[in-house]
Amino acid sequence: MRAIKVASQTWIVGCAYALALFVALAGTTCAETPGGTTLVVAVPADPQHFNPGITTGSHTHSVADSLFNGLVALDRTARPIPDLAQSWTIEDGGRVYRFNLAKGARWHDGRPVTANDVVFTFNEVLLKHHARTKASLLPVLDAIEAPDPETVVFRMKRPYAALLQQLDVTEAPILPKHIYEGKDPNTAPANLQPVGSGPFKLDSYKRDDLIAVVRNPDYFKPGLPRLDRIVFRVIPDERTAALALLKGEIDFMRDVAGPDLSPLKRDANVVLDQVTAGAGGGNCIMTVGFNLEKSALADIRVRRAFALAIDRARIQADVIFGQGRVAESPISSGIGFAHAPGVLKDFKRDPAAAKLLLDDAGLKPGEGGVRLKIDIVHFPQFSRYSDAMRQDLAEVGIVLTPRPLDRAATIETVFSKREFDTTLISYCNGLDPEIGVRRMYVSSNIAKVPFSNAAAYRSAEVDRLFDEAAASTEPTVRGAAYRKLQEILARDLPYWWLVETDFTVAYRARFEGFTPWSGQFAEQARLKP
Repeated sequence: MRAIKVASQTWIVGCAYALALFVALAGTTCAETPGGTTLVVAVPADPQHFNPGITTGSHTHSVADSLFNGLVALDRTARPIPDLAQSWTIEDGGRVYRFNLAKGARWHDGRPVTANDVVFTFNEVLLKHHARTKASLLPVLDAIEAPDPETVVFRMKRPYAALLQQLDVTEAPILPKHIYEGKDPNTAPANLQPVGSGPFKLDSYKRDDLIAVVRNPDYFKPGLPRLDRIVFRVIPDERTAALALLKGEIDFMRDVAGPDLSPLKRDANVVLDQVTAGAGGGNCIMTVGFNLEKSALADIRVRRAFALAIDRARIQADVIFGQGRVAESPISSGIGFAHAPGVLKDFKRDPAAAKLLLDDAGLKPGEGGVRLKIDIVHFPQFSRYSDAMRQDLAEVGIVLTPRPLDRAATIETVFSKREFDTTLISYCNGLDPEIGVRRMYVSSNIAKVPFSNAAAYRSAEVDRLFDEAAASTEPTVRGAAYRKLQEILARDLPYWWLVETDFTVAYRARFEGFTPWSGQFAEQARLKP
């Protein structure tokens, strides 16, 4: 296998003099190089590793999804289309799914992709370490079988309607068995030297700086990819990334902040594409998670007071600049059949009512009017949210102390050590509640798994209703169960749902063919002819 160049080693991205300046962060980009076409992409955080099977974190998937495949891909309308599986059939009323693998698919080291790789990936990686897949599939999956090298069969305990939308590269990336077998997928050497099947191969990696991937010349999809190289440049600050796009220093950024939309709209060389739903990162709700293991926050009166104190309309206007909506229910409005509009109608901002609830909970004003001191752990890019909430909560005597931590530290603090009072997470609901909602609430998903049930919420009735919804293939039956469980969640408030967020992709107009709703966003991208 070709060695990966990392850290201090020298690496080349073509267009030698210009790229030397680029590596020095002088801001030069070369879309057309003597060696082909290069796309420069801004990402807000370092991926930390390249194993998308052990995390739902966008920082890893934003790069690693271009190195791997799922069984299916999703088009813009969330319709499943072939990826590693060239075709499939649904049998026995939705209890059996049979997939025929694409001929000619190979790992980057030349070994063929087989059904055994799929079985291994689910049993040994996804069902243990991927929060969304573990929460949704583990209770309903009976077995995954490989009757021959080119056929995979999923056998479900009951009819299961959501499976196909859970098999794209973001939700279920397929990993090579011969590389990972017998190794801990969290620490395997291949996490930094990935062997995928995808359109691109890792070429070089300089932590917190640059990641370069190159075209896979043996890709099983004829004519793809069209780009020769992608350079991912780590730019944590959204404003800096937007300025780099305007200057032509980068070609693509996935999430434009509200204040930066106007200057980008005025530039004829920039294309904007607003995306609401999509694989993995779609239908997201910015959500406060209460640590229900903390005595003060175990009191529903305190959680209700917290909710009544927050001005979510101000967050929608001033923090996300209108790129989204105030959350009406625990399930995103983007999942229409399951959404319960108005279930949070009793939580209009009311500081006076919040104070009465705190009084009733025994939290009387002390010195300086302070009733309660709590922290909130979150990624640094969410600081605008915590600042806004801090101001609102101070009005009712709650001192909220933001604790912005990097991704690794946030995940360890919240999900492994549980050393937090509240946390702020963008919980993406995905295309079906089975994909991104269930993981937040079912008691079986209270685990040291990133982005699982952060609140440590337990409700036998909610668990039962999730199972009831998953057992039916009828949207009306499933929707009724989801709406009922949302009424319970609105009563119990294990979380507080702030705003639904959309995201706007921006890219240089000389490119076309992006699929920004997909993990493999650049598989079909190219320079305009």
